[in-house]
Amino acid sequence: MAQVEATTERIVAADAETVFDALADYSGTRATVMPEQFSEFEVREGGDGEGTLVHWKLQATSKRVRDCLLEVTEPTDGELVEKDRNSSMVTTWRVTPAGEGKSRVVVTTVWDGAGGIGGFFERTFAPKGLARIYDALLDKLATAVEK
Repeated sequence: MAQVEATTERIVAADAETVFDALADYSGTRATVMPEQFSEFEVREGGDGEGTLVHWKLQATSKRVRDCLLEVTEPTDGELVEKDRNSSMVTTWRVTPAGEGKSRVVVTTVWDGAGGIGGFFERTFAPKGLARIYDALLDKLATAVEK
C-alpha cells in the first residue's frame, strides 16, 4: 500500500491573513467556495479553524464518493490541517505571503492508496483529479477574497 499525494497551488491577489481567515472560516466563506464535488457540507463543532469538526462527501469520480469527517488543527501560523476520521486522508493548506498584497496557497492531500492494479490506477489518476477539484476551490476562494 503506497501513499498517494496530490498538490495544487495558486497565487491569490490578497494578503495571507485574509486568505487564511477565509479558508479557516468553515461556517462562512469556506462553505461558499466548495465546488460541486463536495456535498452534504456541515459544520458539526466549532466553525473557525482549530477545533472545527466538519463533514462533507467528496465525489472524486462518478463512482468514488468519500464520506469525510474532518478534524481541523492549526499546527503553525498559516497552516490548516484537515484530518479525516473515516480514512487515512490528510489535507494540509499552507498560506504564505507572496509579495505586496499577494499570497501563495498550497494544498496537499495524502492518503494510503490501494494495492495491486487498483492502486496503480489510483496513484496514476487520483492526484490529477483531485488537483482539478482543488483548482476549482482555489478559483472560488480567489474570487471571494480578491479586491
